[in-house]
Amino acid sequence: MDKKTDNITRNERAREAFDRLLTIMDELREKCPWDRSQTFETLRPLTIEETYELSEEILDKNFQAIKKELGDILLHIVFYSKMAAEENQFDMAEVINSLCDKLIYRHPHIYGNVEVKDANQVVENWEQLKITEKDGNKTVLSGVPASLPSLIKANRIQEKVRAVGFDWEERGQVWDKVEEELEELKVEVERQNRNRIEGEFGDLLFSVVNAARLYNIDPETALERTNRKFMKRFGYLESKTIKQGQSLKDMTLDQMNAIWEESKQFDTE
Repeated sequence: MDKKTDNITRNERAREAFDRLLTIMDELREKCPWDRSQTFETLRPLTIEETYELSEEILDKNFQAIKKELGDILLHIVFYSKMAAEENQFDMAEVINSLCDKLIYRHPHIYGNVEVKDANQVVENWEQLKITEKDGNKTVLSGVPASLPSLIKANRIQEKVRAVGFDWEERGQVWDKVEEELEELKVEVERQNRNRIEGEFGDLLFSVVNAARLYNIDPETALERTNRKFMKRFGYLESKTIKQGQSLKDMTLDQMNAIWEESKQFDTE
């Protein structure tokens, strides 16, 4: 079976499966007391939870779990569309067609006459088109959700302004900015002005996020990997002290550090 035929077969299976899901959603909304009672507001926190669960499984590279979590998110998309259709706002077909129209519009190098030299130029065109399209973002930063976690938001802000040319000429220049912000923070720490210290901490973090972006590192993923590594090492420290009949509170820092260094041999990354 060639690739084109394989894709056709996969698409046919997907259409059948999606039609089955839509039918099940209709039945649940009609017959199940819980499904019938849901609203956009009640479903929202569950959607957020499902998104974070997907994110965790992606980091773990657990493809069976990723498949499950993608299914959960797809359910929510179908659920919202069903509720909107009941209120004569929009339906699943409109959601899909709106997405298709957007993808075609924002890929003029595929569906038009625009030429691009690399992926970076695709991103730059994408951001420009978002500003000019009907019902699109009217300013560069208007598409950044206010509710995003601060670390992710900082990264998205920097990605968006980069797309319109507001960026360092050479990525190595960012380290001067990181050092500058660190020195400014030290000054405010010496002065013990809490508000200024907080402001300078923010500036330092923003510049470090900028450095991560310039070196193609996702700061959220990087920090989460470090969180997990720390928790694993501390778990080893805690477990070993319990087995030895000791309490962490009764140990010296040197004693704890010795076990901490020992735990590093079990790091997998």
